[in-house]
Amino acid sequence: MHAVIAGMTRLFLIAGLAGVAFAVAQEATPKAAAIHEEIDFRVPPHRVYEALLDAKQFSAFSGLPAEIDRHAGGTFSLFGGAISGRNIELVTDKRVVQAWRSGWPEGVYSIVKFELTTQGSGTRLVFDHTGFPPDARDHLVGGWHEHYWEPLKKYFSQ
Repeated sequence: MHAVIAGMTRLFLIAGLAGVAFAVAQEATPKAAAIHEEIDFRVPPHRVYEALLDAKQFSAFSGLPAEIDRHAGGTFSLFGGAISGRNIELVTDKRVVQAWRSGWPEGVYSIVKFELTTQGSGTRLVFDHTGFPPDARDHLVGGWHEHYWEPLKKYFSQ
């Protein structure tokens, strides 16, 4: 019985400020899939926060359509619908936590967390992405760099 349970995927419920719960798939193994990165931007936290949550700015840096309801519990659709989810926690200019999905089975969400802190005249973004299908890790790491960090740095340099 234990072997069967260990090989199965567990579902966890993540409750947001808006009282909405999400099922998040996480492998029942000691080493869950996760990404942790720290990225520095040469702009204040407010600019980074706004670029992540303002649909016009998101579309400008990504080059693709975005729809974002920038309230806790609000939904978003990014990159022309390739990414979708819901804002779980928003702390202005400090934190964005999202239930986030990309073409995974219906109802499966990962958790994305952006922590913003002032570093001199710029921002240190501490990023954590957890609960995604383990075989998606390499693709996601490349995607964060190609579709978020590099375009944001270019956008902020203009």
